[in-house]
Parts: sequence; structure tokens; C-alpha cells
Amino acid sequence: MSTRLGQLLDSIDPAMTFDVTSNRADEALNSFDFDAGQITDWNDFKACIADFFTQVEAKMLQLHPCPLDMDYHWGRCVRVLFDVYGGSGEKVAFEMARTGKEGGLYTVLKAIALRMAEHYAENEISARISQYWEQLTVDEQLSATTEYLEKYGHLLPSEMTEGGAARIRANFLKVLQKHPRLLQKTRRVGR
Repeated sequence: MSTRLGQLLDSIDPAMTFDVTSNRADEALNSFDFDAGQITDWNDFKACIADFFTQVEAKMLQLHPCPLDMDYHWGRCVRVLFDVYGGSGEKVAFEMARTGKEGGLYTVLKAIALRMAEHYAENEISARISQYWEQLTVDEQLSATTEYLEKYGHLLPSEMTEGGAARIRANFLKVLQKHPRLLQKTRRVGR
């Protein structure tokens, strides 16, 4: 019988979170209809990116795309472009789409979709952890930390587990948040 911690860890496994949202991002990218690999007009670029954003979001949330509100959606797109390309993300992305260099528009769309997928997976993981943690008593929280260290302590850096793993115990929610990425890295070893 799986413990409550085990059930949580199963629910935040990369196969249940990151892989699911990544697949949805791929579906959105593959089903998005765009005519050219290059867009040379700024307004056309904004409209394309905003439209794509609404389609990716609809796939992530499994809803029908909402009507495009250029001001609202473009503002949200810019935040994603900042995450992907830095402080001048919208300019970098436009330059790629305009020139066709570095993969052009397709690469920009793919980067947006992947970042959105990561964001939605991270939010889902956070929500599941919060819901789990809030249902535990203090004693159960302490037991869960000990259980985690027994099962996964060997995967953590030794400086984190030394001295009774005080750093892990003090920051256990952050450890849980990073657990799916830890599993992804571990599973990639040997491939």
C-alpha cells in the first residue's frame, strides 16, 4: 500500500506532469496553422504570437481557444518571451521570425509552447504539493520528510543530507517542488 507521500510523488512524477504538458504543447504546435517561416511586419508578428498563445493555452487547459484580445494576450506573450529570450525577448523573437535565422518563426513558436508547458506543469506540481502538505499534521510532515530521505536521500547532494539533513528538512516543500526534475535527470542517465 502506498503512503500519502508515495501517492503525491506518483502524482507529480514527470510522466504525469511535464510529459503531459509537453505533449499538449506539441499538439498545439503541430495543429497551429501559420503560412510562413518568416514574418516581416511587427503587427503581423504580434497577432501570430498572440493567436498561438491562445491555442497553446487552450490545449494546456483542455478548453476551446478564447477569442483573441490583442492587448491582454500580447502582454502575457511578452512575459513568456522574456522568460525564453531575456529582457528584450519580444525583439529577439521578432528578429528571428523576421530573418528566418536560428530556426525562424517555428523555433520561436516551439520555444513559447515549451515554456508554457513547463509553466503549467510547475503550477500543477505546486498545487498538488500544497494540497498534500496542508492536510498533514506537524508529526505527519516530519514523518514525510524522513520517509522521503530514506527513499530518495541517495539521489541528493551529500552537502544537503549531512548533519541529519537539516537543510532538506527546513526546505522540504522546495525539495518536493524540485523532485520531478530530479527524477528527469536521474532517468536520463544511461540513455
